[in-house]
Amino acid sequence: MSHPTLQDKVAVIAGGGKNLGALIASQFVEAGASGLVLHYNSDSSRAETEHTAAALRDRGADVITFQGDLSVVANSVRLFDQAQAHFGRVNVAVNTVGVVIKKPILQVTETDYDKSFDANAKAAFFFMQQAGRVLADRGSIVTIVSSLLAAYTDSYAVYPGSKAPVEHYTRAASKEFGSRGINVNAVGPGPMDTPFFYGQESKESAAYHASAAALSPYSTKGLTDIQDIAPIVRFLVTEGWWITGQTIFANGGYTTR
Repeated sequence: MSHPTLQDKVAVIAGGGKNLGALIASQFVEAGASGLVLHYNSDSSRAETEHTAAALRDRGADVITFQGDLSVVANSVRLFDQAQAHFGRVNVAVNTVGVVIKKPILQVTETDYDKSFDANAKAAFFFMQQAGRVLADRGSIVTIVSSLLAAYTDSYAVYPGSKAPVEHYTRAASKEFGSRGINVNAVGPGPMDTPFFYGQESKESAAYHASAAALSPYSTKGLTDIQDIAPIVRFLVTEGWWITGQTIFANGGYTTR
């Protein structure tokens, strides 16, 4: 059996309007995807998402956008229902969304905890659930997690803690959806050179993270580049279809397990 391709496929990308999500969307179109749904969470991301969508339409793709907080289950249902209604099918689902809270354990509030688990665990679970409901056979699901799942560090308890359940969801979904040829994986980048990273770090801690990867001397900034992650996602939904139930750390040797 030949491996899947992205030619004429439809993808739903949560957080698809900017940063890593936008690059994944662009590479999917380059690889032949004909339809995209770009999700964004809040009004602050609307303009950038619409700009990304317009640029992809100029390249010949049919692109729609969707706004919603995916920790509200009804929004995940609507996201996939609208994708199905507009395109008639969905082949690939990629979830790049998340919330980072960096605090020592003694400073984490109940609000911090709930916000983290809503965005990183609950939203991821129901995105995966709804993808499994709608995806065509031989589809793919990818969730972006974090290499901090394999780190031994202070002040990062609640962020990787709220990403950790996704590893189990990934394994369970891969087993349940495998009979339909759907592969399900998680990708754990190292600290990425995006605003998502810098908002939590001091100058000193950012410098530490930039020096911590084994391959950092060969990287411009020492941090994970989104250009190094998007091709892995593209591979998993095409030639890498035989990989399923895995968490893949792509971090230049920042952590290993």
